[in-house]
Amino acid sequence: MDFINKHAARIKFGIAAIAYILWVVWLGNYWFLLGLPVIYDIYISKKVNWTFWKKREGKNNTFIEWLDALIYAIIAVTFINIFFFQNYKIPTGSMEKDLLIGDHLFVSKLSYGPRLPNTPLSFPFAHHTLPLTRYTKSYVEWIRLPYNRLAGFTEIDNNHNVVFNFPEGDTVILEMQTQSYYAIVRQFANDLYERDRFSEAGTRDMDHYKAEARRSLEQTYSIASRPVDKRDNYIKRCVAIPGDTLEIKEGEIFINGQSMDTELENLQFLHVVRTDGTALNMRSLERLGIYRDDVTTYSASEYYLPLTRGNVENISNFRNVVSVSRWKTPGDSHNAAVFPHDPAYPWNEDNFGPLVMPAKDVTIPIDTTNIVLYQRIIEAYENNTMEISNGSIFINGARADTYTFGMDYYFMIGDNRHNSLDSRFWGFVPHDHVVGRPRFIWLSLDPTRSGLGRVRWSRLFSATG
Repeated sequence: MDFINKHAARIKFGIAAIAYILWVVWLGNYWFLLGLPVIYDIYISKKVNWTFWKKREGKNNTFIEWLDALIYAIIAVTFINIFFFQNYKIPTGSMEKDLLIGDHLFVSKLSYGPRLPNTPLSFPFAHHTLPLTRYTKSYVEWIRLPYNRLAGFTEIDNNHNVVFNFPEGDTVILEMQTQSYYAIVRQFANDLYERDRFSEAGTRDMDHYKAEARRSLEQTYSIASRPVDKRDNYIKRCVAIPGDTLEIKEGEIFINGQSMDTELENLQFLHVVRTDGTALNMRSLERLGIYRDDVTTYSASEYYLPLTRGNVENISNFRNVVSVSRWKTPGDSHNAAVFPHDPAYPWNEDNFGPLVMPAKDVTIPIDTTNIVLYQRIIEAYENNTMEISNGSIFINGARADTYTFGMDYYFMIGDNRHNSLDSRFWGFVPHDHVVGRPRFIWLSLDPTRSGLGRVRWSRLFSATG
């Protein structure tokens, strides 16, 4: 019997050691091979009780058995979440009708390669805030690891749905965590500028107003900074990859001169629906997947609805509908909230670009006009210092008229085009912010319903792009 037990132990050790060595090779850090003696001791020599919370021999009490099971479960799920997949719940309608509020997604980390945590010391299963608290961090930054991504199965391509960390989430107003800190600063600064423009004080440089806005926010609210892996998770469609030239004309996206919208069936655009004065039938709208929260009414005969191409065709056939027309922002209308937030680029959400996607190791010329496109890349994402003085650009103290990108960058846009906070408003998504690719919907719950009626059975285990 002892011989059989020893032989079984050797087989278990061999399997565990091979799996561990393969993991170390994938990890690319061979210092972890020092863990092999620990595995040998667990299965063969048994000199050290590595599970010190329980007795190695004899029966443990019920509490210890439950504690042991809990510890193993936490370790296993954490390992799976880091290296293989994690759950992601759709919180907003920015990707409707492709993805719906309440969809729970299986997000593959293996698709683009798992990213090792920047902050490995954190509370299990909490993202950036401890459970049952409003503002308490779920992680400590005693150990901060550099960016490291392991090998994956594929690269990000056009039209992939991608889960990523919100690029502007490095600074957060804790009392307003769902809003971009930088968007708030820009709006506050613009308000201060307009105040002075209509007074006798006279206006000053916009950087002055941004500094004043930041000081005011710091005095009024709690401001926190977050490492990349603890920023909020977003999901959007990748419309442009490194090297692509993106342009939006009257709401239609063109990549390298070719329309990409013709490939997408579930795109939604805001439409104006006019009736003969009678109300739209809400039940009929719900059968088309349009709910009360989607409907904005300005009069008894005018409705604003996000519609797909199929929706437009169906609603146009309603007996009381007079016309259905797509809302388009005029090309000559500059939206200051749209990237890069500069009058030199008078773009809006429906008319944008052309803009070339930055690619790793590609060098571009920079000057005081185009630097607004790349300033956040240079300073925030690639950790350089930058200063503009007397019409010249200085990077890390040296005058520069070119810049070589250290990472690949992507452009992410929601399928619900007029109801999506996306790259049109905050710019590029760095490669180190990419979390993974959603592969299928494993659960879908309708927040407007209750009981078993909440489950959208037809969406369970359906694939997603």
